[in-house]
Formats: sequence, structure tokens, C-alpha cells
Amino acid sequence: MLNNKSPENTLHSSSHIAYLKSLQRHQLKIKLSQVCVLISFLLLWEIAATLKWIDPFFTSKPSEVFKLIVTLLRDGSLFKHTAISVFEALIGFIIGTILGTIAAILLWWSDFIAKVLDPYLVVLNALPKIALGPIIIIWAGAGMRGIIVTALAISLVVTILATYNGFKEVDEEKIRMLMTFGATKLQILQKVIFPASIPTMINTMKINIGMSWVGVIVGEFLVSKAGLGYLIVYGGQVFRLDIVMAGVIVLAIATALMYQLIVWLESKFLKGRQ
Repeated sequence: MLNNKSPENTLHSSSHIAYLKSLQRHQLKIKLSQVCVLISFLLLWEIAATLKWIDPFFTSKPSEVFKLIVTLLRDGSLFKHTAISVFEALIGFIIGTILGTIAAILLWWSDFIAKVLDPYLVVLNALPKIALGPIIIIWAGAGMRGIIVTALAISLVVTILATYNGFKEVDEEKIRMLMTFGATKLQILQKVIFPASIPTMINTMKINIGMSWVGVIVGEFLVSKAGLGYLIVYGGQVFRLDIVMAGVIVLAIATALMYQLIVWLESKFLKGRQ
């Protein structure tokens, strides 16, 4: 048997392994630093509230918030509020992403429609959509439907503009090359525009998660009788800051998990492309 491993190949493979190990160590340092920052913040908050550097009546403290979360988990109310808000955010996010992508395709398909609607989209994007929450609730109706529509309204315009701009940034040379071979607009969309814009669309989805949660919380502030937004408002009304902080913490965890789901899908997609 011949040994095909030359000294150069062995050197390259060992250096590559060393590089991968250094990359893993760097990622581990980042994760550990993130955990340390979080722990340090919680410890500082607990110490400051215990020693009365800050008023625990207005800020609560991590130990009290943790006890409350455990209590809410035991009686099942936290699962109920979280499930309702997550469902509303997911529906608003999914519908907003689908409708926004379809609208962006229509704008790309017709340059005339894109130029007509451009100033209106810019104005809609600049409007304080949170302030329009009461109007949206009145139009769509109170309850879960109004909250979902609020989440949809906040995320839709952002999806349209971001996805459409991604479509326009696709290499024009590739489009012209397909056109010279007689490709139809639908074929150009399928073969070039859409595949090239998927990274942009994924980044837009990351933004939309936060926008959808903003819409859900605003809607729940206004009309809901359940959900994390309702929990936060209720805590403020009865001056229970531990309830407010518990709602905020659970909201942050739910948002982070949804964001990580998109990151996981992105990694799977990139691996598939490679």
C-alpha cells in the first residue's frame, strides 16, 4: 500500500485542525462572556435591591421574580399567557412574511406598480404604527383577531420594502443573460431572483420576529384579557413589579427562542447550499 499523505498535506491538515480548534475556543469564549454578563447583571440587581441601593418596590429583584415564575408555572397560568402570546406572534409573523413576500414579488414584476406605490409604502413605514393600534383594534375587532392584525400591520410594510430591495439588488448581468436566452419573467423569478434573495428574506424574518412581538404586546396592552402583554399591564396596575418583570423576562425568552429557530433554519439552508 502506498502512503498518499505527503508532508505538505499533513502540514495543511494539521494547520486546518488547529484553526478549527481556535475558532471553537473563540466561540466558547463568546458564549461564556455572554453568560457572565447576564449573571453579573442579575447579581448586581439582587445586591442593589437587597442593600436598598435601589428601591425594590419599584424594581423588584431577581429572587422574587424567580419565585413568582415558579409559582405561575405551578398553577399553569404562565403557560396559558405565554401560549396565547406565542400563538398570536407566530400567526402574525407567518402571515406578514407570506403577504409581504407576495407583495414584493408583485412590485418586482410590475415596475409601474412599484413606482406608483413607492411613496405610500415609504409613508406607511414612517408612520408610528403603535399609535395606530387603537384604530386597528376598532377596525379588526377586539380579541385575538385584532391583536394578530396589529402584529401583521406592524411587520407587513417592513417585509415588503426589505424583500423588494433584496430583489432589486440581484445581479443585473445574470438577468440579462437569461433574457438573451429567451427566459420568461417567471423563469427569471424562479431561477435567479428568488434563490439569490433568500438570505435577504431570512434577515427580514429575523427583524419581523421582533416587529410581530411589538404588535402583539401593543394589542394585548389595549384589549387582551390574557397573554404576556396583559400580564405586564396587570402587574403595573396593581403595583406588582415582580409580575411586570416576570412577564418581561418570559417575553424575552420567547422572543430569543423564536429568533434562534430562524437562525437554525438559516444554518440548515446555508449548509444545504454548500
